[in-house]
This record gives sequence, C-alpha cells and structure tokens, in this order.
Amino acid sequence: MAVKFRAGQQLVSAVDSTAVIVIKAPAVECTLTCGGVPMAAPDEPVTAAQADPALMGGTQIGKRYVDEAETIQLLCTKAGSGTLALDGKALLIQAAKPLPASD
Repeated sequence: MAVKFRAGQQLVSAVDSTAVIVIKAPAVECTLTCGGVPMAAPDEPVTAAQADPALMGGTQIGKRYVDEAETIQLLCTKAGSGTLALDGKALLIQAAKPLPASD
C-alpha cells in the first residue's frame, strides 16, 4: 500500500516493537515496511501480521535510517527485531558526518 509520508509523522510496526519518526519524506508515494509488513500510524488499528523471517535484521534506537538515494530519513524511537525497507529495499543506518578538524 503506497502512502505519501510527511516530516514529523510517527509510524509503528505491526510485527514488533519498532517505532520511527519521519525526518525527511520522499516527494512520491511509497511503501515503508518493517519485517516485510507495512508500517502504520500509532492511532490506526494494528492487525497481527506474520513477519518475513528473512527481514528480521533489527533496528536500533536513536539511529537514523536512509535509503541509498537518501530520499527518506527515519529516526528510530523504539528498537525492534524487524528490518526497515522502502519499496522492498532495506534501509541503511546513516553514517555519522565527520566533524571539521580543529587544529
């Protein structure tokens, strides 16, 4: 189910305890999943779903997740066992930006 996301939107997983906040949203509609199951807003009724065992790599609290093109950026607010994916492609932990050298 493709959805248009917006910055500040909160999402929760239907298969584990993962919760994220959208920091940067893509301009087009897309599908965000955790463990292979679409994520939903916290106030939406969540039906129990079966996760794909191949997509259970886990999420880490406080980490930012991005796709390869960096069209979406998510902040993990609650860790879980599912893997975040955008349109079927797993999201990566965003690398820390190096600070400028101070001599």
